[in-house]
Amino acid sequence: MSTQFRSLDRRTMLQHLGLSVLGASCSGWLPGFAANLAADPQRRRHCILLWMNGGPSQTDTFDMKPDHNNGGEFKEISTSVPGLRFSEHLPKLAEHADRLAIVRSLSTKEGDHARGTHLVRTGHAPMGDVAHPSIACSLSKEISRADAILPSYVSVVPRPEISPASFGPGFLGQRYAPAIVAANRNADPSSATVSGSPLADLRLENIQLPDGVDARQAERRMRMWQQLEQSFLKNRRTNSLHAHHDLYQKAAGLMTPEVRDAFDLSKEPDKVRQRYGPGLFGQGCLLARRLVQRGVPFVEVALGDGLAWDTHDDNFNKVRELSAQLDAGWATLMTELAEHGLLDSTTILWMGEFGRTPTINSSGGRDHFPAAWSCVFGGGGIAGGQAYGRTSASGSVVEENKVAIGDVLATLCSALGVSPDHENMTSSHRPIRLAEGTPIDEILV
Repeated sequence: MSTQFRSLDRRTMLQHLGLSVLGASCSGWLPGFAANLAADPQRRRHCILLWMNGGPSQTDTFDMKPDHNNGGEFKEISTSVPGLRFSEHLPKLAEHADRLAIVRSLSTKEGDHARGTHLVRTGHAPMGDVAHPSIACSLSKEISRADAILPSYVSVVPRPEISPASFGPGFLGQRYAPAIVAANRNADPSSATVSGSPLADLRLENIQLPDGVDARQAERRMRMWQQLEQSFLKNRRTNSLHAHHDLYQKAAGLMTPEVRDAFDLSKEPDKVRQRYGPGLFGQGCLLARRLVQRGVPFVEVALGDGLAWDTHDDNFNKVRELSAQLDAGWATLMTELAEHGLLDSTTILWMGEFGRTPTINSSGGRDHFPAAWSCVFGGGGIAGGQAYGRTSASGSVVEENKVAIGDVLATLCSALGVSPDHENMTSSHRPIRLAEGTPIDEILV
């Protein structure tokens, strides 16, 4: 795994220094803060990216072909929107179709996992001398608040090994890297959809003060460290030194009561936790709701261990199980965001690195297919209740409103109230736009 995703060597650093940013007790503060946030019409936007490792099959989820041999064994069902149909294995999501916009005409050119992931997440093919940031890092930078206590971008159980640079901040620097929520590696994937199963354990590591160091001591040590760092960095312009400072500063900032409370899923009733689904994805969606309630602007939740959606064989059994997790977690997330008054300010994007072949191979699987696939928008800023674009009867080509990945990322920016034309500057003073595409106006409000 890339060094940008390690725990910033937080344990060693903080045990040595006992660093902390002293925070007030959150016992009565956070619920009131969440209520005020939901009631404020000027509140800032949030984004939740539901990342599907391995590339999900559009033909078995949101662009089904029941009247063609490519359709496979799944049936389609009606949704809350007349004429809009999903897979039978997404019944709860079907009830939220009025808040979803299905883009069925996405077409890209990278059919390799690593290259496809880089293209979709950054908007750029993996070439050239610019380390392009993930769109998640870029957007969290734009919609974050300078006075925020919690991280601006949280990634829940990512699987960046296939393309580490695709998940990182690139030339933006480590200040904009995600806070990584790890999982109990002993979690049983086979129980992810079984009601009453043990709940998956998610945790942000090393956010407790070291033994023997109280909050007052930690505050003094933090002030001393800041003074030493300022003196040391004053006349030094080396990028690596400033990146090192940003990493340590970020690590120290996570050791507050507010942060610990926000990431503590035990505060939620078991009934609510089971409704999301007991697996990592379901609990990740619950954590996303808690973080959005507390003002975190960007949260990413991954579904699938490794490349789970890479269904070259046994496609239908695998997609059935993955769809059950997706349906419970995503639908419950939308329900609770709506109940808390946060759905209208939270844009959701569901996608993977490419789609899968409409044709079914000899192993009962579907292979890599970037030519014609789907992604889904939902929530704030999105005109739901529609499918945009169309593929052929076989699903093999886009016949209407072809969309490039730059258009998808530009649409996400626009839904969040951020101009896709906004530019960030590289260290070599080269301007880079947030998204090299045109927003899909038809699905924006």
